[in-house]
Amino acid sequence: MPVRRGVLLAILLGLLLPLAATAGAQRYEPLSASVQAALSRSVSDRAPPTSSFQDSLEAIDWLSEMSRRLEKRIADREMRLDILRSVHYEATRAGLDPQLVLGLIQVESNFKKYAVSSAGARGFMQVMPFWIKLVGGPEDNLFHLRTNLRYGCTILRHYLDIERGDLYRALGRYNGSLGQPQYPNMVRAAWTNQWAYSRNKLALR
Repeated sequence: MPVRRGVLLAILLGLLLPLAATAGAQRYEPLSASVQAALSRSVSDRAPPTSSFQDSLEAIDWLSEMSRRLEKRIADREMRLDILRSVHYEATRAGLDPQLVLGLIQVESNFKKYAVSSAGARGFMQVMPFWIKLVGGPEDNLFHLRTNLRYGCTILRHYLDIERGDLYRALGRYNGSLGQPQYPNMVRAAWTNQWAYSRNKLALR
């Protein structure tokens, strides 16, 4: 009986290891000088964040609703609001849907600030350290909330531009699993099922 259990455990670990090995593993690809310069400017912008919401009512509605959804993962209210404000700002700045970014974070790190994948990716959005050498600076800390979100959103925007708006392929590039459906489908499911948002629907409650 112990032998059979050991075999079953080995099989289960064998099935899980490929998933862990590809989590957040963006692959290094040579960049043209102009693209590298543009990405570098984007991640190095340290201007103080301004509100990314259209008005104060939108901010209250969105933060309240997303905070309620995030509560089971992060108990501290102020920490939740800090994360949510930063996600909304960085996603909007990069031309991304903030709810998409929340779905990606859920899949990549489950909102664990100090998550490190087996491939070495770090933080909420599981950014690979080679990006710091490629477009950032030695002082950049991928465990810092805004830095991690700035890099992650900039990288996803870059992949969307490469793929001409094809989110499926851009997500595959982000995860290092281009052409494989599992990861893009997981992010889209989290985005749709956990984080989809409409002010009109909230108003009808």
